[in-house]
Order: sequence, then C-alpha cells, then structure tokens
Amino acid sequence: MPPVPSLPSIDEARATLLAAARPLPSVDVRVPEALGLMLAEDVVAAGDVPAFANSAMDGFAVREGPSNRRLRIVGESRAGTPFTGEVHDGEAVRISTGAALPAGADAVLQIELIEVDGDEIVLGDAVAARRNVRDAGSDLRAGTRVLAAGTRLGPAELGVAIGAGRINVHVTPRPRVAILTTGDELMEPGTPLQPGQIHDSNGPTLAALASRAGAEVVGRGHAVDDPEATRAVIAQALDEADVVILAGGVSVGPHDHVKGALIELGVRELLWRVALRPGKPTWLGERDGKLVLGLPGNPVSAYVTFLLFARPALAALAGADPSVPRTSAPLAVALPRHPDRDEMVRVHRDADGRVAPTGPQDSHVLSSLLGADALALVPRGDGELPAGTEVVLEPV
Repeated sequence: MPPVPSLPSIDEARATLLAAARPLPSVDVRVPEALGLMLAEDVVAAGDVPAFANSAMDGFAVREGPSNRRLRIVGESRAGTPFTGEVHDGEAVRISTGAALPAGADAVLQIELIEVDGDEIVLGDAVAARRNVRDAGSDLRAGTRVLAAGTRLGPAELGVAIGAGRINVHVTPRPRVAILTTGDELMEPGTPLQPGQIHDSNGPTLAALASRAGAEVVGRGHAVDDPEATRAVIAQALDEADVVILAGGVSVGPHDHVKGALIELGVRELLWRVALRPGKPTWLGERDGKLVLGLPGNPVSAYVTFLLFARPALAALAGADPSVPRTSAPLAVALPRHPDRDEMVRVHRDADGRVAPTGPQDSHVLSSLLGADALALVPRGDGELPAGTEVVLEPV
C-alpha cells in the first residue's frame, strides 16, 4: 500500500497562499481618506515647509543685540497678515506665533521678557540672531522625498503629505472581502432557535477579523446545504470581492458542496488540508488574481485559520509586509503533542511571563479565545512538551 502523502505545514501553506497574493492595483485617493493605506509612490515636497521664516513665539521681531534696549514699535505681523515694511535699528514689530518674520529682523524675543511702555518696548534679555525663529524649510525641503513608497499612512504621515503640497496620494487600496457561511443549521444572531439549529457566530466574527486586518468587508452571505445555492452565493461573492472567505462546507461530507462549487466556478485549488490542529480541512484557491479561502466551520478552527492564512494574505494584497511578528515564551504546564499535526493552543501569560492554555481546546469552544494573549505552536510529535519548554507564539 503506497504511503499517505504528508500534509503541508502551516508555513508551507502560508507560503503557497502568499505566492498568489499580489498587491492590488494602486489608486489615487484624497489624502484625508488614505488613513491606514500603503503608499504606492514616493511623496516629494513641492516647496519648503515652512515656506517663510516665522516666529516660534508671541513677542516682538527685532534685530540681534544686547538687553535693555529701548525700541519703537512700528507695526505688527500676524499669522496670515505679515508686516510689509522693514525693521531698522531701534525698531520692533509685534509678532504672533507662526507669523512671517519681517524683513530686517533676524530674531524674536518672547513677550514674557519684554516690558511694553506705550509705543515702545524695553528688551529684558540679549537677543542672538535666529532666536525663536523657524527658518524656511526647517521642516521639509523642496524637492526632497518626505515619504517613501511602502509607508503605511498614519495621522502624522497624512499631515506631512498635505504639508508637502499633496491633495491626492497614490495608494494600494484596502482588499475587498466577502464573508460567506454555509449550513442549514445556521441562524442569524438573535433568531429563536429550533432543535438542531445554532446562531451563526462565524459570519460576524470573520467580518470583524477582516476589518481589524485592514480590509473592507463588502458583503456577508449565507448558503444552505444545496449545491446550486452554494454556487450562486460564491459566484456573486467572486464578482464583488478581491478575497472570498468561506466558513464550513469544505470537508468531504455528503452535504459539503463548497469544493464542488469552486471547481465549477473555475477557482484553481492551491491546496486542501494542512497539518494543523485545529484547521486541518482548510482549502486555499485562486481565480484571476482573486483569493478564496475555505475555512473549517468550527468557530475556533475558522478563527485560527483566518489568523494564520487570511491575515497575512490581506496584508500582502494591501501592499504591506505579510510577515507576522512572532515571539516566544516558556510553558507553565506540560502540553500533549499530536503525532501528525502542529497544534495552535490558545494561551494566556501568567505573572512570570509563562503561558498556559486558556481552558478546553476543542475546536467548537469559541470562549477559549477569551483572554487569549497568543496562539502557542505545539509542534507535532510523540509524548508531550514539558513545562518550561520555549514555544513560538502567534499574535491573536
């Protein structure tokens, strides 16, 4: 009897999916709408920022010199309304923070160090050139790159882009995701349940995970256990989304119609089944650059496989680094090993930095994710991992 081929590991399955996950075509969006998106171009400053020398303080614009000078007030420079004359020896111009430094002045002395006497002032301190002056270009220099392609746009980056003179930026858009669940037993949240029915927690949970991963959830659908209904729901999702994520129906039971529908719709299978617990019956596919992830129907299995496969794929489509920063910690208790599959155990940290399971690890126990700090990778093998063993942690 020929040997049973080994199933791909978590890392092998992830690499297979990421090889098909190309960044989406870039688009132009208005800067205020680009929060969280990845730049697809360099941003170069169109001019100096600030464009003119201006005051860092409320006070008076003067020429450099010693303290105790008595100067005549000859005008005012306000933000947006500069003084149009020139400051000479023995003169001063009242100035506001951010207002343009008048010609002839080379410093600003703050109001707290000045005695105002009618239309004259007395300087309470010596003034060196450039004191309290923001020079032109002290923030951004014209022609210099201020943001590089591949930068994720946060609030500070949006402000810099606007300061650099941009109205729009070229970015990789958020992947559009459709979430589909399958099964006659699934009912909408809050619906009174009949015998054999359960509430559909996978749909809202996976939609929340996709949103948290930076995707745009464009649809949520459900298919009963019927081949035609399953095919129709998937076909519509493929038309609307860049990524279709299904929960349930990917196994080999008589009422599992997802795989057949995907084949009929021309979705190319990348792999089916992973050496993973929970999550062995995971299906990954692709059609015309669109990704399809068939996740198991058990709630924990769907959650875990989303984190392991969908999360990095969505990052890659959005032009971001798909790698997930992993850490490690010692086990607080011994854990059994599965002989053929790596296991992702929901764990929490104790006060000493060790990790232990959150509770029962069955794939239907969604509450085991409450309080989980990470997924601990327990590699396949015989026996158990002793307490104190250092394990790799996947963030949740």
